[in-house]
Amino acid sequence: RLDEAELSERFQVSRTPVREALKALAGTGLVEIRGRQGVCVASVSLPTLIEMFQMMAVMEGLCAKFAARRATPPQKQHLAALHEQLTQLLASGDHSRFYDVNQDFHDALYVASNTQYLAEQTRSLRKRVRVYRRYVTFQPGRMAATSGEHGASLAAIEKNDSAAAFAAAVDHVSLLEDDMVDLIAALSANEPGSP
Repeated sequence: RLDEAELSERFQVSRTPVREALKALAGTGLVEIRGRQGVCVASVSLPTLIEMFQMMAVMEGLCAKFAARRATPPQKQHLAALHEQLTQLLASGDHSRFYDVNQDFHDALYVASNTQYLAEQTRSLRKRVRVYRRYVTFQPGRMAATSGEHGASLAAIEKNDSAAAFAAAVDHVSLLEDDMVDLIAALSANEPGSP
């Protein structure tokens, strides 16, 4: 439960901006406004979370597909530069920065799709699954796999191969086999009362 008065005091602002922030969070699905019960952090069931990742994979795939068809040379260069930066961060072991640049790579992919509605909806869903995706990203070997998967998407985009770009992006975002098991284990380990 989120208390407006407590948040207002904590951040030393009036209740109006807190109320507006909570409405914005409700619009993204991160919190639920429950009338007299107040505002609560939204909970997501495991089946719903899996569906969200499946939808995220398809939306990212569509962004990559359109990027392969529509990306401008500067947009392709920007994706390549971000991919190179990720490769260097992986080698240096800077995991926190890797995660941030990975977000930048995905944002650049949405821009390179040269779509408006699809990019906006993909960003919105990515915000919803970001905290869960973080669990997967920091699993052993996952960052190295991410680098390779980005490389496959980028190669397809550079060749204007929309089918290969779609497949590579879907494979990258999909929670398959070990990634799914790792996510469930990480979520279980963070539940109250877990050892």
